[in-house]
Amino acid sequence: MPQSASNARPHAIHAANPRHYHLIGIGGTAMASLAGLLRAAGHRVTGSDEAVYPPMSTQLADLGIHYAEGYAPANLDVNPDIVVVGNAISRGNEELEAVLDRRMHYTAAAVVIKEELLRGRHVLAVAGTHGKTTTTSLLAWILESAGLNPSFLIGGIAENFGSSFRLTDSDYFVIEADEYDTAYFDKGPKMWHYLPVTAIVNNIEFDHADIYRDEEAYRFAFARFINLVPRNGTLVAGWDSPIMRELGPKAFAPIESFAYGDDSVAEGGHPRWTARDVSFGEQGTRFTVLHGDEVWGDVQTPLTGAFNVRNCLAVIAAAESIGADRDGVREGLRTFASVKRRMEVRGEVRGVTVMDDFAHHPTAVRETIDAVRQRYPGRPVVAVFEPRSYTAQRREFQDAYRDAFAGAERVVLAGLFHPERYTAETAMNPLELVDAWRAAGKPADFIPDPDEIVARLVPELRGGEVVLVMSNGGFGGIHGKLLDALGQGSGG
Repeated sequence: MPQSASNARPHAIHAANPRHYHLIGIGGTAMASLAGLLRAAGHRVTGSDEAVYPPMSTQLADLGIHYAEGYAPANLDVNPDIVVVGNAISRGNEELEAVLDRRMHYTAAAVVIKEELLRGRHVLAVAGTHGKTTTTSLLAWILESAGLNPSFLIGGIAENFGSSFRLTDSDYFVIEADEYDTAYFDKGPKMWHYLPVTAIVNNIEFDHADIYRDEEAYRFAFARFINLVPRNGTLVAGWDSPIMRELGPKAFAPIESFAYGDDSVAEGGHPRWTARDVSFGEQGTRFTVLHGDEVWGDVQTPLTGAFNVRNCLAVIAAAESIGADRDGVREGLRTFASVKRRMEVRGEVRGVTVMDDFAHHPTAVRETIDAVRQRYPGRPVVAVFEPRSYTAQRREFQDAYRDAFAGAERVVLAGLFHPERYTAETAMNPLELVDAWRAAGKPADFIPDPDEIVARLVPELRGGEVVLVMSNGGFGGIHGKLLDALGQGSGG
C-alpha cells in the first residue's frame, strides 16, 4: 500500500549532541557533501585534503568549513571527537597513521551518514550500475515539486538545487546508494549502510573490477542491498535488467517493476510501469506512463534517451509508493534541470555542439551515444573517449567497447589513465580497438594526448557535428580547449 506523505514525522535539523567531526579527504564529492550536512546539523567540521578543486573547494569555502591543505599529524591537534576516513584514504597516509597511533575514534563516511542523518527517516535509496546520480537528482526534485521538502545526498551537483546535498526537517531522505567500497577497513559497499525503505535498483551489470573479483561478487552486493528493504517498504526494480529480474523476486518488500522494453520481459506477475508513445527531440522527451493497463499520465521532460525514460519511470514508481502528489511529480519531471556532466552541453561554436558526459562503462557509452542521436537526429556524432576508470581500461571489456561505439560516425580514443597499473594481459589495447573500428568502415584514431586530440580533430569539423566527450575525469580540460579552438578558427 502507498505510504501517505501525511505520515511524515518532523525531525530536528540540529543535533541534540553536537560533536566535532574531522574528515580526512574532505575534498571528495561525497565527503564535502557530508561536511555540509554535518554542519547543517549543528556539528563542528574540520578536515584535510590535497589539491581540492571546484566545485567542492568552492562549496567548502561558501560553507565556511576550514580544512588543511595536505595530510599531516598536526591536523589532528584540533582534537576532534570523531575522525571520518574517506574511502580514498589508505594505510601509509601520515594523517591516518597518526589517528591509529593516537587511538583516536575513527569511522567511515557511510556509517556517519547512517547514524547522524538516515536512522529513523524514510530513506529513498537509488542504486544500480548506471544512472544513479541522474535518478537520485530527479527523485529529489520531483519530491520537492510535490511539496515533500526532502533532504538529499547526491554524487553530483543537482542543477535544480545548485548543490549536492540538503538537510531539512522532512521525514524523507533521498540518497545515491553507491556500490563502491566504504573504507580501507570496511570493504563492503557503502549502500549496505543506507537503511533503504524505498529502494530503486535501475540495473545491475558487472562494474568496478578493482573492487569486485567477479560478477558473482558484484551480484551479491546488490542481493544483500535488496534484502535490506523492509516488508513495509518498496523495491522499485528495473525489469529490463536480466540480473534484476532474477534478484528482485527474492525481496521481502513489495516490488514495483518498470521497463522500457516490450512485455516479453514481464515475469512474476508484478505490477509494471511502462512508457508508450515515446517521442524524442532536441528539446526533450514526451511519453505516456502506464501502470499495468491504467494510464498514469502524460510526461514531458528535458531528458533524452531510452535510459532516461527508465529513470523517469523509476522515480514515478517511487513517488507513487509514498503517495506523492501526481501533479507535483509531473511538474518536477517537466522542470528538471539535469546534473552537471550528464549529457551537458558545454557550448556550440560554428555549428559544432560540444557535450560532456560521465559515461565510462560500455553500456553507458552505448546508451549515451544512442541518446545523443535521438536528441539530435541527422547530426553526425563524433565520440571522444578517455578510458579512465578501472573498468574502462580492463581488457575483458574491450570487445564490449568495440560494439558500444557503433552509433558514432567517428571515434577518437585517448590514452589509458595510469597505464603502468596494467600489464599487456590485463589492459585494453587501444590499437586493436581502433583497427577493429576501421575494419568495420568507421573512421577512428588512437590519440593519447588531449591537446593533440584538439589539434587533430578541430580542422575536420565542418559544422553540424555533435562532439560527445566521455570521461569520468577532467580529461585535461578538453571541452574548453575544443570550444576555444573552434572559436579561433571562426575568424571572429
